[in-house]
Amino acid sequence: MGTRIRIDNVSKIYPPQPGSSEPFAAVDRASLQVEPGELFFLLGPSGCGKTTLLRMISGFIQPTSGRIYFNDADITDVPAQRRNTGMVFQSYALWPHMTVEANVRFGLDVRKTPAGEAARRVADALRSVQMTDLAARKPTQLSGGQQQRVALARAVVVNPDVLLLDEPLSNLDARLRIELRSEIRRLCKAFGITGLYVTHDQKEALSMADRIAIFNRGRLIQVDTPESLYMRPRSAFAASFIGEANILDATVLTVGDGDATVAVGDWRFQAVRPGPVTPNQRVRVAIRPESIRTQAPGSPQSDQAFAATITDRVFLGDHTLWTLAVGQIEIKAITLGPAQVWSASSGALSLTLGYPPPVILADD
Repeated sequence: MGTRIRIDNVSKIYPPQPGSSEPFAAVDRASLQVEPGELFFLLGPSGCGKTTLLRMISGFIQPTSGRIYFNDADITDVPAQRRNTGMVFQSYALWPHMTVEANVRFGLDVRKTPAGEAARRVADALRSVQMTDLAARKPTQLSGGQQQRVALARAVVVNPDVLLLDEPLSNLDARLRIELRSEIRRLCKAFGITGLYVTHDQKEALSMADRIAIFNRGRLIQVDTPESLYMRPRSAFAASFIGEANILDATVLTVGDGDATVAVGDWRFQAVRPGPVTPNQRVRVAIRPESIRTQAPGSPQSDQAFAATITDRVFLGDHTLWTLAVGQIEIKAITLGPAQVWSASSGALSLTLGYPPPVILADD
């Protein structure tokens, strides 16, 4: 069930852009594998190459170099219409003169599917996206969320080997985006489809993906599960792009089994080390703002407690963002709700580091 996608050293090079003499690498030697039935996300800022890679997989763009495989079949030179992929676009791309039912049936008509089978598959697809009662309406009579459901049904009704989704929720309001996240994941898992999903929305990726590939400037930065990406980012870019992170320059003091004690000025603490480090080595460390916790007055002092002064506070409803000064260093901290203990402070706090632990980063 599902199709394995293998991207082998794929690049897309464009001629020099205006004002530059160098060719532009939209995708630069990307290699990755998506497992059958996996919902896999391509995540990164605008212009990082994620949509270009998606369009090379769909067949709309030809790679400059490298190969693309569906299972063991090399489909690099196979035309888009022969790849059996379903595509869901940001703009819905529905035929405005056709009913919902006709839009969903369109791909089956092109494939000359027998009428009885087509009717059954259309009914199943509409039922899966809860659009059966609106089958006779035109797209102009639907809300944005309903139109996106129709686009999803049209994509899955042809039983694609791969479902490709290009920022499908970016035109919807925040509440509807959250609602459709679970709908898309449920649909992919119910049909056993391998899904490749492009977005720049980190929360969308974290809440939906089986695994995520982070891209920046055409280069693949890290591939991992959402939990591993968040807890153990390998680079400053990954740490900063997935959630909030304090990125600090530090010096390694001692090396332990899987961790190290580091110094940031006079501040000493332990950090996870994904790779080898040596004493006196200069490194960068990522600290998640929510791992910074206050120590209750009168509690035993931790060896790794540190003193900080509050310099700013922003209340954001479900959490509060704090700016703290630790000596000459400025860091961010997050607490749930208004954090009365912190608010009542005169400005000086005794703090410790909790979970997730600090992580030593590799060079970008």
